[in-house]
Formats: sequence, structure tokens, C-alpha cells
Amino acid sequence: MDADYIVVGAGSAGCVVAARLVESGARVVLLEAGPKDTLPWIHIPAGVLKLIHNPKVNWMFASEPEQGTAGRAIHWPRGRVLGGSSSINGMLYVRGHAADFDGWAQMGCRGWSYDDVLPYFRKSENYIQGTGDHRGHEGPLQVEDYRTILPLTHRFVEASQQAGHPFRPDLNDGEQTGVGYSQNTRLGRRRGSTAQTFLASVRGYPNLRVETEAQAGKLIFEGKRCVGATFRQRGVMRELRARREVIISGGAVNSPHLLHVSGIGPAEHLQSIGVEPLHHLPGVGMNLQDHYVARVSHRVTGSISTNQLATGLRLLGEAAKFVFTGRGALTFGVTTAQVFCASREGLASPDLQLLFTPASYDPVRFGKLEREGGMTVAVCPVRPDSRGTIMATSADPFARPRIQPNYLSAVSDQQVLGAGIRLTRSIFASPALSKHSTMETLPGPDVQTDAQLLDYMRNYGNTLYHPVGTCRMGEGPGAVVDSRLRVHGIAGLRVADASIMPALTSGNTNAPTIMIGEKCAAMLLEDARGG
Repeated sequence: MDADYIVVGAGSAGCVVAARLVESGARVVLLEAGPKDTLPWIHIPAGVLKLIHNPKVNWMFASEPEQGTAGRAIHWPRGRVLGGSSSINGMLYVRGHAADFDGWAQMGCRGWSYDDVLPYFRKSENYIQGTGDHRGHEGPLQVEDYRTILPLTHRFVEASQQAGHPFRPDLNDGEQTGVGYSQNTRLGRRRGSTAQTFLASVRGYPNLRVETEAQAGKLIFEGKRCVGATFRQRGVMRELRARREVIISGGAVNSPHLLHVSGIGPAEHLQSIGVEPLHHLPGVGMNLQDHYVARVSHRVTGSISTNQLATGLRLLGEAAKFVFTGRGALTFGVTTAQVFCASREGLASPDLQLLFTPASYDPVRFGKLEREGGMTVAVCPVRPDSRGTIMATSADPFARPRIQPNYLSAVSDQQVLGAGIRLTRSIFASPALSKHSTMETLPGPDVQTDAQLLDYMRNYGNTLYHPVGTCRMGEGPGAVVDSRLRVHGIAGLRVADASIMPALTSGNTNAPTIMIGEKCAAMLLEDARGG
């Protein structure tokens, strides 16, 4: 099982890297810890609610109980299946603000400004409805607007404008500020994961080998050059070698963990868990960032919400629509419209994302719809200052790492989230939406003061499933990879996934992670040519 390249992890970035390398003629082996993406719920967009807690295709990670979450452990779903988290996510396509990537460049990430990364966003996508130089129309990733939009979503967009947020026809134009309708990664009526788009585009190529149920164990080195990886497949340990390079695309949890158990990371910590350090790299597992949200929910009157469409005869009708027309509630992702806005005056770009869905959920177990009709906004500070860690706890490569996000540890995050709840309440109070509300159910009308809001955030807040930063790109003592995604101090090894982001992007992270995969593949091919 020799190869030119080994890609560890067939997720949002790994499938992209593998597909682009295969297109070039290189021999590629792609390792995926999970199974093939045959579970039917994966391919039905509304099936996302059946995937959030599904161990068949989900790593089912959990954070450590922390003060910021009132002693709660937070469920951290990550995809463990072909397509990775792009096979179980809400399918939102959100690139981020141009300032996000210009900020990366200012941090020392050469070649990662917005102008630098825009061609890779464009290369990856085929945006069905839109036009303009900033959008792509020939890539494998099909991006489209919602096929079916409930009236409540239109009322939210109208109410947001009444509350002072300008309408933006395309939230992926690089500027973002305002309210607009969501865009999805979709393949016809089905989910458009990177497995069903990028990887499918090279299916059958003789120079691609995909190994599923193959969980990476440790990397193999000759001196300080990575030459391969071990993996466990159906109970058997196997070994694989690469002639050129190994690319880790395990995500913000698994990528730093693989480096740790392979001897790359903070030497003192590695020794404490019984791992012999190969290379001291103190930033591995540090700089963890995630989007932490608090939800504002209302009970609905005078309009239909997803809750009512998900039961009885109505659900049967929606299933028929999906089968015969490719429309209806089963084509829904999660968020149908969004507002990007500033928590206070004087900011150069939005620091809040307000994600609307015409549905309401159990306040404790997100993903479980309430019986009564509702509508919800998830309030998300998009540039959090809180930082956490993901650290291996054992030399056993198959043991779970410790996840400590330190949510709300920065006072600024508490303030931005509180401001976002108040801004959301002003939208719900606007005429277009207030007529469809009988009451605020979360946080509830009695929660008004800063102290009450903070208590609510800690007790009911949750992740938006966007962990990044644990193999930070850049220079200096905290960086793990350089601007070409090469691991500092190690030859033949790169990381390409959300873990390399030095800072979170403004919005959902799947689209930027796909862009990272595109750019990594281009750099690999350039280096192989000696460019």
C-alpha cells in the first residue's frame, strides 16, 4: 500500500486535498476512521437532526465541565464518516468576511489574505443562482439558495430590516454586514458533502485508494521526516508509507491528537503521558477557538413552523414533496436566514452572527424539536477572545483527548453575546415578526439584567460546532504549521483542516475549511513541480 501522498481524514478538507492530488496523476491513499457514507439520513438535508447524536457516523466528543458552562459537559459532534463533518452538518455555505483573511495575513500567514484565498473559494464552488466575479460556477461543490422557504423566514428578513439591518442579496460577497438568506452545499435535493462532490469526481481513478474504518494510530518517521502512518482497520494494525508527503486532515480535535501521540507537541506534556518527544512544538493543541451560542426562541402563532411539518400527515406530505419534486421541509438544513452585525459602534466588521430557523428545539438537547410551533435565533459572537486546549491524555493513540474550550472565559465574549441577545430581541419586537409571536420562551421575559443573561448563557449556551486553531498557522513559538501548512521542524508532513486557522472566521467554518483543502493541494502540487 505505497503511495505518493497519504491523506489522513476524509472530511471537509481531506476529500478536497485527495481529489485534487488524484486529478494531477499522483497516487493517493485516503484514510477515514469512519464508514462509507451510506446511512440514508446523511443524504436527506433535514436528516441532520438524526446525525447530531448518532455514534454510527459521529465521534461523539464532549468538552470538559467548566465554569463557563455552569459545570456542564458540552456535546461536540464531529463527523466520523466519508465526508467528515460535511456529511453531518447543517450544510450552510458561509465564506466569512474579507477582514478575517486579511487578519490572517497580518498575523504572518503569507499568501492568506482575502485576495489570495478568493480564487480557491471560486475554484471549489458552482453557485447555481448567483453571478459576479466573487462567485465560482465550475467547481464540484454545488452551492444554492434554499429551495423551499417558509413565510416565517421572510418575516424574519423583513423584521431585521425594520430593526435597522440592511438587506444583503449575497452574504458571501466578502462584506457580509446585513441580513440575507442562507446558502447551502447541496447536490440536487441531497446533501452535497465533500465526499459526494470532490471525492465522487475522482471515483474509479486507479491512482486513488480510499480506506474506510481505518483509524490512524501514529505517524512513522525517519529522523525528523514523516514517511508514513499506522492505522487500525477492523481490529488489525496496518502500516502505510508515502513517497512524498503525509497530509493530516483530522480536524481541530484529531489532528493535534495525532501529532501528540506521534511525539510532536509540548515536550513536557508528552513526557507526562508517556510519549517520547520527537520534536518540541508547544503550540500543538493550544489556541482552541469555537463559536459558543445562546438561543432566543419564541412560540409561533399565525404561521407554520418546521415543528408542525415534522409530525403526522404533514410529515408524510413533506416526504412526498421531497421524493417527487425535490422540495419541501426535508430539503431544509438548519438556518434559513442570517444577520451579520456589530455588537457596538466603531467596529470595522461584524462581530455577531444571528442565525434564524423557523423551528424551536428542546432547550437541553438541541436537535430535538418541540411539539409546539416555534422560531429560534442562535446568537453567535463570531470572533471570540476565549481560548482553550485539546490535549492527549495517554500514549494510547485510540484514547480520547481532553477538550477544554474555556467558553466565556473572556469577559468580552460575555459582553458581545449579551449585546447579541438584546439585538435579537429588537428584531423579534419588530412589526413583521412580533405579530407571529405569543411569547419569548428562551431566555424568557424575566431574564433582563446582565447578570441574568450571563447565568442563562452559562446554563443553556452551546457550541455551534466550529472548533478551530489547534494547529495554528504562522510563525513564532505558538505556531504549528507555516504558511504552506508544513509542520515546523518536520519534513514531509502538513496539516490541512480547520485546525490551522489562526483565528475563527465570521460564520460557519465548512466553506473556509474546503478553501484550505484547495489551497493546500495547490501548494503540494506546486512544490512537487519544484515551483
